[in-house]
Amino acid sequence: MSLTPDDQGSSFFDYLMRQRPDLVPSGRVWPAVSSQPDDNRMAPLQPLPHGTTVLAVKYRGGVVIAGDRRATEGYQIAGRRMDKVFKIDEHSAMAIAGAAGPCIEMAKLFQTELEHYEKLEGVQLSCEGKANKLGQMIKANLPMVFQGLVVLPIYVGYDQKRDEGRIFKYDITGGRYEESDYHAIGSGGKDARNSMREHFRKDLSEADALRIALLALYNAAEEDVGTGGPDLVRGIYPTAKHVSAAGIKDVEEPQIATVYATLIDARKREN
Repeated sequence: MSLTPDDQGSSFFDYLMRQRPDLVPSGRVWPAVSSQPDDNRMAPLQPLPHGTTVLAVKYRGGVVIAGDRRATEGYQIAGRRMDKVFKIDEHSAMAIAGAAGPCIEMAKLFQTELEHYEKLEGVQLSCEGKANKLGQMIKANLPMVFQGLVVLPIYVGYDQKRDEGRIFKYDITGGRYEESDYHAIGSGGKDARNSMREHFRKDLSEADALRIALLALYNAAEEDVGTGGPDLVRGIYPTAKHVSAAGIKDVEEPQIATVYATLIDARKREN
């Protein structure tokens, strides 16, 4: 896709909105179930994969961002291995909640947007600028919210100017709000937040922050059918990443499995 002089700009997303709005998640035509002949309301959408818990916890030196891997269609499990935590660039990541298809497309488009900006401007957007840009993209999706295609992420970035990790949450209109310590969203978000509120403290170590994040996901899965807990039979565990000055680091599955083994053993002893 070539740019003419009049189209030059540092925002790939803005260019796409002008030239090919059909390629933006909010511009897609999603399948709908036929409504009754005497029903003048908008036809409801077919069941789409949704239901989740994603969260972020700040620690001394960065932020851990994590999410479960279950996707549901109504009362059915649509997928057990869905990745909901994405690396966006070298110092930022996002976790998605909402309708699976538009959420994943927005994550990929956000990655392209930041790469495009860096190539044209020669510098990276600031952490604040990235958070603002994601808010604009969520706002552009507002028309699809009325059809049930909600896209709500948690954005985590390491602010090199402040030398700290930062957590941003959003509302459906693109409003951006910063959380100082932790946050969780999705169908099990409330249960996860309650768990983090109980165990969080300032200046956590990286290992303690990961343990609290995985514990919060475990507790959310016990209360919320849309959230998947650790599946010991299939070997499926939540995914997590560390966001720090060193960049984005995936938490390896054996480490997550070890944390859950310790947690489950402790629960057994309690009961």
